[in-house]
Amino acid sequence: MLLPTVPRTRLRSADRPAVDTPFGPLTFTTTIGNTALAPPPDELFRLPADRTVARWVTPAARVELLLTPYDPTLDPETWGPLTDCRAAVWRIDALAPLGRVRFSAELPAPLPEGADSGYDGGQGLAAITVEDETTRLTVGGNDEEAICWAAEAREVPRRWAALIDEVSEHASRTWGVDYGRSPSMSWTLPPLEAGEHCELPVVAAWAPVADESANTWYAVMPSPTVVLRQVAAEAAKRADTPAPG
Repeated sequence: MLLPTVPRTRLRSADRPAVDTPFGPLTFTTTIGNTALAPPPDELFRLPADRTVARWVTPAARVELLLTPYDPTLDPETWGPLTDCRAAVWRIDALAPLGRVRFSAELPAPLPEGADSGYDGGQGLAAITVEDETTRLTVGGNDEEAICWAAEAREVPRRWAALIDEVSEHASRTWGVDYGRSPSMSWTLPPLEAGEHCELPVVAAWAPVADESANTWYAVMPSPTVVLRQVAAEAAKRADTPAPG
C-alpha cells in the first residue's frame, strides 16, 4: 500500500487519473494478463497538497497510482528553473502469480501543430521529450537496467536483480520498455509471485525550450522511494503546522 500513514479523504472516482501537461493530459493504463483495468479507479483518495492515490482491485492484484507535485531539487547554478514537475508512482501488489503486467503512460495523439517528440533515454532512464517553439516536456521512468537496480532498494522483488544479465545480453524481449508511435512508453514487468510487489516512477517535467540546460531531462530520474519520502515529509510538515486563527 502506498503511504499508509498519510491522511487521505475518499473522493468520487469517476475521472481517469492524469497529469495535465502543456501537450495534453498524460494518462496511464494498467494491463494484467490480457485485460486492461477500467480507466476510472475503484477508489480515489485525496492526500494533502494536491495529491491523489487511485486504487484498482482485482482477484489477482491490487494496483495503486499516486499523482503528486514533485521537486527534483536541481542545482540552480547548473540547471534553469522548471515551469512545473509532476510525478506518478505506480505500485502493484500481487495477490496471485502474475505472468504479465503492463503499465503505460501516454500523451494524446496527434500532437499539436508544430510539436515534435522523440526518444530521449539514457543509461538507467527511459524517456521521451516533446517540444514546440515555446515549451519542452520530458517524461521519464526506469529503463530495464534501473528496474533491476531497484531490487536493492526493495522497490521491486529482490530476485529481479539477477535479470540484469538478460538486459546486458539483450536476451529478453518478454519484459522491458517499449515506445509507441504516439508519445508513449509502456513497461512490461517480469512475472510476479503472490505476495510480491513493485513500485515504478514516471515523472513529467517541462520548461521553456529556450533553456538549454537539459533541466527537464535531469528532473525525470527519481526513484519511487524519493518521491514517496517527499510526499510523506510534506504531509508531516502540514500536520505540524497550526491552523490559522
